[in-house]
Amino acid sequence: MSTLASLGRRAALRFGLSVSLAAVCASALADGLPEPTGRTVLTVSGQLGQTNKGKDAVFDMGMLEALPQHSFTTRTPWYDRPVKFTGPLLSDLLAAVKTKGTTIHATAINDYTIRIPVADAKAHGVIVARLLDDQPMAVRDKGPLFVVYPFDSKAELRTSTYYERSIWQLKRMSIE
Repeated sequence: MSTLASLGRRAALRFGLSVSLAAVCASALADGLPEPTGRTVLTVSGQLGQTNKGKDAVFDMGMLEALPQHSFTTRTPWYDRPVKFTGPLLSDLLAAVKTKGTTIHATAINDYTIRIPVADAKAHGVIVARLLDDQPMAVRDKGPLFVVYPFDSKAELRTSTYYERSIWQLKRMSIE
């Protein structure tokens, strides 16, 4: 067997294993929230239909990575150039916890809190970004999680209302 054929088979096997692992992770989230195996980066509480730690739903980064990932590039008031944000849709995160509420009280590491209408999640394609230009975000770079609207997609999003709802260093969401 040639080396090239051997490499092709190994790559195909790795690809198949990657697809299978992604399907298992997505299935686990669909069947209920697993327990986090890493450090908790986000706690969701309030009106939830699905929890994994008492009355809360807690997520580590791996659980957020297991949700379908979306990206967009947009200009923001915080960066001097358009940047690419990647992470799960806020609507997918809310679906994973089976939210029953209409308002999100989002809280940052520094205890800044803002109200975000649940309706914004679907209406605007808001993401909970975990990557900035394809790199994990450190706390000093507004990470590890940043709720971001696709500002360049609609003129109505380029206002203080939506900029204020784009909370960085997100640590908690309470759903009412």
